[in-house]
Amino acid sequence: MMRRAFDITLSLLLMALLALPFAALCLWLLAREGRPLFYVAERMKAPGRPFLLWKLRTMAVAPPEQGVSGGNKTARITATGAFLRRKRLDEIPQLWNILKGDIAFVGPRPPLRIYVERFPALYAQVLRDKPGVTGLATLVFHRHEERLLAECTTAAETDAVYCRRCIPRKARIDLAYQARRTLCSDMKLMIQTVFHAANLRR
Repeated sequence: MMRRAFDITLSLLLMALLALPFAALCLWLLAREGRPLFYVAERMKAPGRPFLLWKLRTMAVAPPEQGVSGGNKTARITATGAFLRRKRLDEIPQLWNILKGDIAFVGPRPPLRIYVERFPALYAQVLRDKPGVTGLATLVFHRHEERLLAECTTAAETDAVYCRRCIPRKARIDLAYQARRTLCSDMKLMIQTVFHAANLRR
């Protein structure tokens, strides 16, 4: 209950503080990229419990695809999208998901249905914690995951690498954090995530 109260309070506070900057960001994106502004995709909060995750769109519009993004989708990332991803600004709309209770600020990243159904026992453990915007696996493994997937040239190769080299490692990290998680450790992770995003350069 304490974590949920913290999530609600902080999400409302950030929504109020970011309302004008976010509106300006949306107008800038609308002028540069056009519609749609948002990318809405199904994710899983627990086995058998899907929800719609909101993000700012960072890729050129294409027919719906399954699977994670790898090198086979890199060409679709727009210039503004690359900037949004580096600074994690594309995830600001997830404040709405937090307020609704779909996700928390801290937790494992919400997975696609295909992977939850492919690895039900593993995700039954990982998703005992509500998914989050950031988490230990996100903080320490995300850049390595991006490099691994960037080398893939087809959807099949991306899927194979993600299943073999990313899902097991992220799960181990998420489960290790789950075992010793506290509200203080959550707050520390959130601060580290903000500084990490602010310091990224390319």
